[in-house]
Amino acid sequence: MKKTTKLKRLLNSQQLEFLMEAHNGLSAKIVEEAGFKAIWASGLSISASMGVRDNNEASWTQVVDVLEFMSDATTIPILVDGDTGYGNFNNARRLVEKLEQIGIAGVCIEDKLFPKTNSFINGNAQPLAPIEEFCGKIKAMKDTQMDEDFVVVARIEAFIAGWGLDEALARAEAYRQAGADAVLIHSKSSDFNQIAAFMKEWKRRHPVIIVPTKYYSTPTSEFVKSGVNAVIWANHNVRASITAMQEISKKILKDESLIHVEDSIVTVDEIFRLQNVEELQRAEKKYLPSNATPSQPETE
Repeated sequence: MKKTTKLKRLLNSQQLEFLMEAHNGLSAKIVEEAGFKAIWASGLSISASMGVRDNNEASWTQVVDVLEFMSDATTIPILVDGDTGYGNFNNARRLVEKLEQIGIAGVCIEDKLFPKTNSFINGNAQPLAPIEEFCGKIKAMKDTQMDEDFVVVARIEAFIAGWGLDEALARAEAYRQAGADAVLIHSKSSDFNQIAAFMKEWKRRHPVIIVPTKYYSTPTSEFVKSGVNAVIWANHNVRASITAMQEISKKILKDESLIHVEDSIVTVDEIFRLQNVEELQRAEKKYLPSNATPSQPETE
């Protein structure tokens, strides 16, 4: 089954589904091996891994380069955090062309202005795109896609920007009619109330995705009860990796030795396994001359 078809079916599933964040080829492979059915390619996490801010400081082509490694490393679908589409409708449809070329299953765009600001930074100061303009962007993306199952998700930032339920619902319905395959309703509230109110009025008319980063203490059963289709765990792999790297770097600097850390981290052989080194070694036996020296993985 195509990755696009897998993602489209996941978002229309009769049970609650989950997407896990990844930000490079290695983390994407780890997410797949953990058992997740789909990957969220987080804009925040990818920009953080590059050492830049989540304000479109990384160009869309730089992001696509990362996404290609993620796609090549995995067999499960990837839903890309496409920010605002990196410009107007023309930039957004160009993005769709490139994402399809590298095997990405779908993209989520948010109804803010380019360049974007992360939703949890000065939320009320973030203006929203006019509804008509954003609908035009969705239509352009859907008209551009070559694979009928490629997914375009419309992310609604009304709650983030300080607007109320009526605005969120109006935008969601407009985006649905413009052709979005699903809507993502976002909130920075520490409770589920805003999302629950939206879901009550939405009445399951179209697939809904949520990102419970701020309302993480809400039981998952509440998401099921409200009719949510999919949940994105949006940035937890990059956050976990930062914690681990900070701790291990401080420990090695303090001890000036590896004696107390070696048993607490993965072996170099595990890195080789994730890199699929064995496949290269088998291929070398098949394709290299018998007198050639086979490659050996470096440990440094």
